[in-house]
Amino acid sequence: MVTTYRIAIVGSGPAGLSAAAHAAKLGLSHILLEKTDHLSDTIYKYQKGKHVMATPSQLVLRSPLDFEAGKREVILGTWNEQTAAAGVNVKHGAEVKSIVGTGAPIPGSVMPIVSRNRDGTTSTTELQRNAPPYRLTLVNGEEIMAETVIMALGTQGNPNLMGCPGGNLPHVQYQLDDPTEYTDEHIFVIGGGDAGIENALGLCADPAQNNTVTLINRTADFPTAKDANVKALMAARDSGRISIMAEANTTAVEPGFITVETRDGEVRARCDRIIARIGSAPPRSFVEGCGIEFASADRLAFPKLSATFESTAPGIYVTGALAGYPLIKHCMNQGHDVVEFINGNLDLKPADEPILEAKFAGLPGRRSVAEWLEYLRTSVSILNGMSSLQIREFMLDSSVKRYAQGEVIFERNAPGSSLFGIADGEVAVEVNQNDPSITVQIGAGQIFGEVGLISGRRRGATIRAARDTIVVEISRNAALKLMSQVPSASREITRINTERTLLQIFKSGLAPADLVDVIANAKVETIRSGQAIIKEGETGDDIFIIRSGSMVVEKSIGGKPVFLSYVPAGSYVGEMSVIDGSARSATVRAAVKSDVIRLSGEPFRALLAAKPQLLDKLRGEMASRTQLNNFVESKKDSFSGVVDMYTGVANFLVEQGLGEATDVLLIDEKLCVGCDNCEKACADTHDGLSRLDREAGRTYAHLHVPTSCRHCEHPHCMADCPPNAIHRGPTGEVYIDETCIGCGNCQRNCPYGVIRLDKTPPKKPWLLSWFMFGSGPGPGEASHKWAKKHDPAYAEKAKKAIKCDMCSGQEGGPACVRSCPTGAAIRVSPEQFLGVALMKREDR
Repeated sequence: MVTTYRIAIVGSGPAGLSAAAHAAKLGLSHILLEKTDHLSDTIYKYQKGKHVMATPSQLVLRSPLDFEAGKREVILGTWNEQTAAAGVNVKHGAEVKSIVGTGAPIPGSVMPIVSRNRDGTTSTTELQRNAPPYRLTLVNGEEIMAETVIMALGTQGNPNLMGCPGGNLPHVQYQLDDPTEYTDEHIFVIGGGDAGIENALGLCADPAQNNTVTLINRTADFPTAKDANVKALMAARDSGRISIMAEANTTAVEPGFITVETRDGEVRARCDRIIARIGSAPPRSFVEGCGIEFASADRLAFPKLSATFESTAPGIYVTGALAGYPLIKHCMNQGHDVVEFINGNLDLKPADEPILEAKFAGLPGRRSVAEWLEYLRTSVSILNGMSSLQIREFMLDSSVKRYAQGEVIFERNAPGSSLFGIADGEVAVEVNQNDPSITVQIGAGQIFGEVGLISGRRRGATIRAARDTIVVEISRNAALKLMSQVPSASREITRINTERTLLQIFKSGLAPADLVDVIANAKVETIRSGQAIIKEGETGDDIFIIRSGSMVVEKSIGGKPVFLSYVPAGSYVGEMSVIDGSARSATVRAAVKSDVIRLSGEPFRALLAAKPQLLDKLRGEMASRTQLNNFVESKKDSFSGVVDMYTGVANFLVEQGLGEATDVLLIDEKLCVGCDNCEKACADTHDGLSRLDREAGRTYAHLHVPTSCRHCEHPHCMADCPPNAIHRGPTGEVYIDETCIGCGNCQRNCPYGVIRLDKTPPKKPWLLSWFMFGSGPGPGEASHKWAKKHDPAYAEKAKKAIKCDMCSGQEGGPACVRSCPTGAAIRVSPEQFLGVALMKREDR
């Protein structure tokens, strides 16, 4: 005889345990199937001693099992005791091989429907069950019948594997059971999520372990990790216990070594062990074999589910991480709720309902929370790929607001990196700061603010509501998490950003409709430092848009690579082959790690045929580049020394950070007389503390690069500033505001040594105040030196980070340049300096 249960629960993680305990409490016939010999295998496999967090803190816990933050061992012990006390029917060693619907309803089976009356009482009616029972076949051949099935499998059993050469070597592992087992090893942990961070911290928790631990993260942010874990990681880095390689990818693994591609090039390092915690994906083949459809074909997509967790296979419910809710408290609440739904309580609201009700309280209309969530999911393009359950969790970290017509959403040059989605209405983008009447409209379903999200720069335009508009504001962290977990959202954000980038670069009267075919085949690619995207002499007609980073253009003259020009972000290369079909006339390689948009030549050629204005624009630029090539070719014999010198200078400057700079201070040592006016002027402008060191830095030929900020396109110093005190100003300067706490992260992150920590000196008083009352430092007296003598509190004053701010707000521009009597000091952008103009000057 095959036993038939009301509920079969597959998997004893937090969701499955909670569901089984609640079924036992309600007296429902159930069985909990667990393939191992212990409960909650995912948490059981957490590293020993791991502190388990109970987030979100504002969410109430409905489960009959207790759960609060604490050690892994304590939590598992509590659940084991309470599961046994509740009389949960657990079957260990029960791995499910298949789940098949029999198509035959159980005779006489009824489903109680529980309804709440207005006076608070409940009433129950019984309905004949129509959902077919399911046959669950175990690996050992045993069969179990169930009216309903709850899948609580999780995803950890299907980890993402390393795809680089050597990723399958024996010293690569995807789990860390006991970090104390490893001593005196060079260990690389790959992955910046909670699991990766916690593993890395565990491997260096005890100094006696003597491990050298490095964490590799593919981005500069940690969007999927909890704040507490990120803070602990940064503290470990600051104390020297952990090294972090951000914006890095593993390219090769070999016995004893690992090769990592970083922003600044390839690094090969000693490596005894690799722990790869790079996420996991749903066990799709098994789930689909049970008749359950997924939201999309993406590998990371989740099953289609109703608001009650029911899948497209009637009677099979999906909860926990497999449903897209990985947090333990969420999972436990789902386990409780799905049993309530199966038992007929269809009026039950999710535990996060009050939180979401408060978010939607000020919006027009009388929509319920569920209706608002579905409205936002279907109205905003980047949210379309989310399930109804995912959108609930997503909105806990986001906000929604109604803006009246004409109301400002954000202003030009305002700080901010959040992303906005328009659910209803439209906004007006003021593209001309001198004439607010010139606007571009963005309508319902679209997004804006993606430039700040991707680049971290200040807002590029003022945006107002063109009419009454409902907007979802997505924090940077939530947006990055959305892009990493919902592939369709990532693709849509990339598509929109690509479209707007092309419109901005090419102009020529183009409209979004003109770019549909061009964007359809566009690809965003990451190019490592030194890698070529175009090689001289090759055939090819792809065009490349430099999205971030920068490129250098070189031509081979007499067997030597000769520097031609520098191509910053926001520029394009490769158009010459599209226009005339010729072979590539020069090599284009990345000066630093860069992102490019690759456009296929064929659709772009069709665009040029339809848009003569664009063709004329590109032909004009092609002519100037051809002229440049011809000029260099003509000088290869008579001015070979000049060519070599120029190429050497160009390569030197790229090595000194011009590949990612937006503004840099250079000193021509042929003109410099060593008067130090530049340093003195800088000190006078900044309360006695100079932001540059003229003598420090490197020199090539007659060009000297002192230690002064490069104002990088993607500033390293911004990557980890706890109070968010580092900003980019309206003219491109990177500056540190008064909220700096002196943690020193920016100083450590800057690869050019241009930030230091120092005490902020007192402001100089008005001349009359100094003359009559002796207040503060006088004319010609350094503020910090005066403070040391006269202000007892100055010795105890906390240090803050200081760096060049390009004398923002000062008339006439940077003081260092204004004060140079010979014109030796210049501040320029790389593209201004690195041109053939220098070669022409030498020619004269």
